[in-house]
Amino acid sequence: QVQLVESGGGLVQAGGSLRLSCATSERTSSSYTMGWFRQAPGKEREFVAAISGTRNNAFYASSGKDRFTISRDNAKNTVYLQMNSLKPEDTAVYYCAAGQNFGRAQSPSGVQYWGQGTQVTVSS
Repeated sequence: QVQLVESGGGLVQAGGSLRLSCATSERTSSSYTMGWFRQAPGKEREFVAAISGTRNNAFYASSGKDRFTISRDNAKNTVYLQMNSLKPEDTAVYYCAAGQNFGRAQSPSGVQYWGQGTQVTVSS
């Protein structure tokens, strides 16, 4: 059982930046695709970004492309999501995810493990 713990959420003004971190309970270096989803009130959970386990290929939803950067530090068992130029519509609970091949599909169907979520609020 892989445990995922997110941190780094908070309140930021529009145009600001945040970096989310996801610490995993075990080595995930090449075993899992790691990624982020988000869920705003009254909306479905949606894909944000993912990074593959072997070649570190990155995938982004169109909403965050050119603003968000996903990376992983396998030595620290940690995945990061750097979010720049934040907008009020980025406000949501952000969930870390681990699984297989969900980056290209941009779907939660390949996710095997979820974190508990961290709140990101962007004020206008």
